[in-house]
Amino acid sequence: MKNTNWIKEMSWTEFVERKAGCDTVIIPAGAIEVYGPQLPLGSDSIVSKAICEMVAEKTNAMIGPFIEVGESAALYGFPGTIKIMPQTYYLMMRDIMDSLVHWGFKNFMFINMHAGNVPIISQLCREYQRSSAITCAQIDWWRFTQPNSVGICENTGWMAHGHASECGTSVMLYLHPEYVDLTKTECIKMPEEYTKYPDIVTYTEFMDKTPNGILGDATIGTREKGEAIVAKCVDRIVAFMKNEFSGQPS
Repeated sequence: MKNTNWIKEMSWTEFVERKAGCDTVIIPAGAIEVYGPQLPLGSDSIVSKAICEMVAEKTNAMIGPFIEVGESAALYGFPGTIKIMPQTYYLMMRDIMDSLVHWGFKNFMFINMHAGNVPIISQLCREYQRSSAITCAQIDWWRFTQPNSVGICENTGWMAHGHASECGTSVMLYLHPEYVDLTKTECIKMPEEYTKYPDIVTYTEFMDKTPNGILGDATIGTREKGEAIVAKCVDRIVAFMKNEFSGQPS
């Protein structure tokens, strides 16, 4: 079924008509990487697509091109992970932004599900805000969910928000339960040697921290938690866009 918010699904005449009343574009960002044995490699991209569509419906925004892979070098030890070099990602996203600026978009909301993409997108946003008189914002989704799932997740910290754990499994159970295999969920605690200095950035291979891509407790993920997390997060994003982006309906 055609989604009238995706630019890729519009004809050029439909784009012109819609653009006349829209200054805001949402840009999805995801990854294809290990996400535990219970979830698909494309979980980040699958979630990004769904959240973008929900937000667009509530904000009159259009949805731009989707780079479904990301900077996943740290997870490259797990089969199926696709890594994109930072400079490649930067150039691809820069060209997308060039086109969208050219066609008159003033507000850019990146809904990004992968931490490796964050600094690259941030650099671009700062450059374009200085040079093109646009406004940019980025949702670093799995970090964004942490303050917005207090009282919903049973655990806190890594146990709730580690890789493919309680939060991630819950969100996927709500958005796409057909992709979740609950018989393969596990509770994997962070090895003690990696918790001694949490305030210092290190460059350990992800496969040294987890045998299967899970960090945290995936066994207590539920659809109900996922629905509550998504609803709260989408409402928060929508509120920001309506308050901070010009031309948004109040």
